[in-house]
Amino acid sequence: MEVSDESLLEFPCEFPIKAMGRALDNFDALVVGIIRKHVPEFSDATVRSRLSRGGQYVSVTVTIQATSREQLDRIYMELTSNEQVLVAL
Repeated sequence: MEVSDESLLEFPCEFPIKAMGRALDNFDALVVGIIRKHVPEFSDATVRSRLSRGGQYVSVTVTIQATSREQLDRIYMELTSNEQVLVAL
């Protein structure tokens, strides 16, 4: 296992990634597509979506098997650079 001095995470590890945006028909697919570029083997069974109380926003959580801090950084950079993604956690 790789342990980074900059992180308390030990890789590989299960890691949930959450992205929030407007409740559009394709938001789930957008988030999944971005993550799949960086983690092609993740399971669609780990994808969870939840609408906001008013139904205007949606959060999509995908749990991946993260292999490195660099991989996570690339995923977050691509998510946050997309104009449809309002927040990525």
